[in-house]
Amino acid sequence: MRYITFLLPLLVILLVPTSIYAENMVTVKLKNYVGHSDNITIQIKGDFLSFDPTLELQEGVKYELILEKGILHIQKGEEKQELQGGLVLVPKQYDYNHTIYINERPYLGAMEFVIEDGRVIRPINQLPLEDYLKGVVPFEVFSSWGPETLKAQTLAARTYAVSKIDQVIDDTVSYQVYGGYEWDVNTTKAVEETKGEVITFNNRLVETFYSASNGGKTENNANVWGGQPLQYFPIKNDPFDPTHPWEYKLNRTQIDYDSINFNNPNWWEDTVEKDTEIIQTIKSWLNRNGYPGDIKILSIPVFELKGDKLASERSVQGSITVTFMRRLIEGLVLFEQVELIDVNLNRIRPMIGGTIFKSYLIDSLKLENEVYTMKGRGFGHGVGMSQWGAHFMGEQGKTYREIIEFYYPGTKIMDVSHETLK
Repeated sequence: MRYITFLLPLLVILLVPTSIYAENMVTVKLKNYVGHSDNITIQIKGDFLSFDPTLELQEGVKYELILEKGILHIQKGEEKQELQGGLVLVPKQYDYNHTIYINERPYLGAMEFVIEDGRVIRPINQLPLEDYLKGVVPFEVFSSWGPETLKAQTLAARTYAVSKIDQVIDDTVSYQVYGGYEWDVNTTKAVEETKGEVITFNNRLVETFYSASNGGKTENNANVWGGQPLQYFPIKNDPFDPTHPWEYKLNRTQIDYDSINFNNPNWWEDTVEKDTEIIQTIKSWLNRNGYPGDIKILSIPVFELKGDKLASERSVQGSITVTFMRRLIEGLVLFEQVELIDVNLNRIRPMIGGTIFKSYLIDSLKLENEVYTMKGRGFGHGVGMSQWGAHFMGEQGKTYREIIEFYYPGTKIMDVSHETLK
């Protein structure tokens, strides 16, 4: 796949009246809202250039991009045109009056549409860093939060983006959630009032990890991802985080095998598990990990924590066993079992789902009356800034600089538009 790095010189020329340098441009693949589709709609506002001399898009007209047999086509009404080598759209002038709508979501800057894996249309957006951030911050925190909290989040987001400036990132939580030109007045103001400011340690950009809630105790990076422990990620109590206690239950037996009426021609469709939300996540995990096909979960005979906790009170290891039936295309039903024994919990949590199994700060996991109950605190890995903790710090009158100092102790805020990093 090719990327739109070749667009940079052209786009820089068009960025008027502000002077923009290459290191201030962000290139981001759009996945979060576009998904993985072979058909998307586009519409432009303002004049855009295309590298195809036979193609001229009209403002306000809705077009369809369609991928058929590995070839990209553009269609307006009954008119359909083949596009060789993808599609590139560049605004004749970079301003807020030149917008590209993809599936009705607006974006600024240049856009390239490429074929990904031979079956997906993938838009790739390129735009200035500060405008990219205006499309990130309102999707990472509540824009109704106080201005100092929004500024702290902006610095974390900008520092991360600058560290990835020479890479092609995407708009999902794998990097930072980016919502295009759907801005909020409060978060836009936070970006503008901290323009160019990043978080550094020894004159280098820091890793600005953050999570929704650390449960009242911060975590060190090495405990989560390995590698060298960084000084600005200490394990300490967080009096500002509201802890966010959580709990979920999971029945040990999901389907009573002995009660299945195999004489019923619709027995498969009529057989339903007890905990549908968690079970659907487990089924998706099994499909992704070597067990394709339609699945019915019979039971979770083993689910337990193992080993000692970390200094941060977070659990590390556990075990889970899942027994299930899997129906193949031919109608053949297999009885199978997956065991994860004494493994890191970061292998088990995705099976349950991160929005249910919210953190590794687990207070208890018990089996009573054939029902597992897990209780814990926090939401996320707990490294770096707690977004809810930052919110309450702002509510108590703390400045964004004080928030940064608390969650990234020993760091320094620098303005990359005036100072040079190592």
